[in-house]
Amino acid sequence: MKKSVLGKSGLEVSSVGLGCMGLSQSYPPFPDRAESIDFIRRAIEMGENFFDTSELYGVYQNEELVGEALEPFRDRVVIATKFGWNIQDGKVLGLDSRPATIRKAVDGSLKRLRTDHIDLYYQHRVDPNVPIEEVAETVEGLKKEGKILHWGLSEASVDTIRRAHAVFPVTAVQNEYSMWYRNPEQELLPVLEELGIGLVAFSPLGKGFLTGTVTKDAVFADNDIRSSIPRFNTKECLTANQKLAEKLRVFAKDRELSSAQIALAWLLHQKSWIVPIPGTKKTDRLRENMSAAYVELPETDWSQLTEMLAGLEIIGARYSAAQENMTNK
Repeated sequence: MKKSVLGKSGLEVSSVGLGCMGLSQSYPPFPDRAESIDFIRRAIEMGENFFDTSELYGVYQNEELVGEALEPFRDRVVIATKFGWNIQDGKVLGLDSRPATIRKAVDGSLKRLRTDHIDLYYQHRVDPNVPIEEVAETVEGLKKEGKILHWGLSEASVDTIRRAHAVFPVTAVQNEYSMWYRNPEQELLPVLEELGIGLVAFSPLGKGFLTGTVTKDAVFADNDIRSSIPRFNTKECLTANQKLAEKLRVFAKDRELSSAQIALAWLLHQKSWIVPIPGTKKTDRLRENMSAAYVELPETDWSQLTEMLAGLEIIGARYSAAQENMTNK
């Protein structure tokens, strides 16, 4: 598998990583634990080495299965997980990035992940009640203790990223970025390039939309995250946005590739320090996603894609109002 380096940190990971959240939450149906573990281990056999999880996903469940799956291969993989939540008796009560909570969280994650260190430890969402400088100092202490190797932020504002980086260098920022959501191009990407920080792009396939499998008549289960997202839960948005999916399908088909391969290859083409982490539960989709790292197109094709995207308007919000309110802080 091809490798990429996240910014100037020296942290080398698979050019296409694996987001593990969907094995436990947000995208039903969920495979049973044994099936999920087998799937993750199959990914390692195929050359995958970058696995993303969080204490939040399934409230500890995802970390537990990822930890069990990766334990025999710990020296071959890079594990990313996240902190920043007030979790009491299995219930998420809100954000909490106080130092004591971070320390409790990292010890819990280490235990569930069956490891003595976390390769990349993100603040999942910025806690407005705790100065980011205090968070950075706390995480720096964890690195000195050997509990983490690198740290990052998720869905943070550029001001917060600058302030955090000034205290303790940030290795990567995790943010939604795809043909379906290009807002990071306006402010985030220039700042990351300036500071030498990598971007880990989640939802690089637009929560499945860019694969061409979401029709205008799609209906999602209540426990499917897309049921709460305007781009997916209104007929108007699903219908209007089919233009993007169809144009991408035709472009890919003309080059004997899949829509997913083109969407991921487009992200990789933007910057060498961008690493997408699509989620899947199927080996054939995993292979397809990983192969995007080997897609090579002439510059005329990339230009055609740029022109195609510039001429399309994506309709609808990418998050509910409550979800969006927790970002860009």
